[in-house]
Amino acid sequence: FGVVVLFQILTVPVEIDASNRAKKSLPAMGIASSQEQEAVSDVLNAAAWTYVAAAFTAVATLLYFLLRLGLLGGRN
Repeated sequence: FGVVVLFQILTVPVEIDASNRAKKSLPAMGIASSQEQEAVSDVLNAAAWTYVAAAFTAVATLLYFLLRLGLLGGRN
């Protein structure tokens, strides 16, 4: 499961960069008009935040498993 957590964390900056590149490319390619740009930006931001949420959830789940296994925490 640790590999999944690592993958989720590494994916976040890649997806944020992809969203930022798409925000610039879509109007330049004529796919999104200037009127649509704000909505496109909102959707791409929301998509990027889903990766942040997934990474947070993966880390929280890993911590939960480590606690349940007794590998974290101070109890004997």
